[in-house]
Amino acid sequence: MPPLSTLAAGLFVLGVLLLVVGFAWMRLIGADLGRARRLAGARGVAVADVLDLRRSPGRPVRVSGRIRCAEPLVMPDDERLVAYHRDVAVRMPSGRWRTIERLREGRSFELWDHAGSLVVDPAEAAEPLITIPLVWEGRPDELEEPHASAVARLAARDGAPTAARAITRVISVVDPLLVLADVEIGPDGPRLVPPPGGYLVAGLELDAAMRILGGSRRRQLMAAIGTGVAGTALLGAALVVALVGRLVGG
Repeated sequence: MPPLSTLAAGLFVLGVLLLVVGFAWMRLIGADLGRARRLAGARGVAVADVLDLRRSPGRPVRVSGRIRCAEPLVMPDDERLVAYHRDVAVRMPSGRWRTIERLREGRSFELWDHAGSLVVDPAEAAEPLITIPLVWEGRPDELEEPHASAVARLAARDGAPTAARAITRVISVVDPLLVLADVEIGPDGPRLVPPPGGYLVAGLELDAAMRILGGSRRRQLMAAIGTGVAGTALLGAALVVALVGRLVGG
């Protein structure tokens, strides 16, 4: 039987390896459990509840309400938005994706219910917005200007891109809204301020937002979580074995 110190070291190495594999796996399938935990774990409140506060909760809260905006962004199809994010990228011969456009447009709006409203500036939102993304994938030669010129410059310098994609996320004035925010109590009453890293803004009900943050491969997500949990358990076991080893001198 190996000495306890050797066993503890082996358990520690294996635990770290499983944690790294678990986190890498979650990133690969598009899961964002950190933001999911922050959004779901915060206390859910309505705008009316925030307006009734007399002191700050001391931690971010998940505020729900509707959107009211006097001057929204108006799209060609007449859809009215308060946030429009689009990322266009091409895949280089190396296999890496290179962003050629990062467009961010938004309008300050009021998050409101029957009791009143609170101002939110989407420019202070963490990215990406928690919405159902619109994804286009195709050939680089399908891109129009100004993207076509950017592709030509990249091709001349680094080789011709092999694929293109555009990911668009929007918040519409008709979307139900969840905003993870800190509450600051000022002379004029409560107001929302972005927590470290920015507001978490979801244009969905909470259950749907959790599905988006969990990624599209639910079975793989559970396996990745299980891998991370196993890694954590092994690290705990390594600590216990190391303590026992110190006590018995093994």
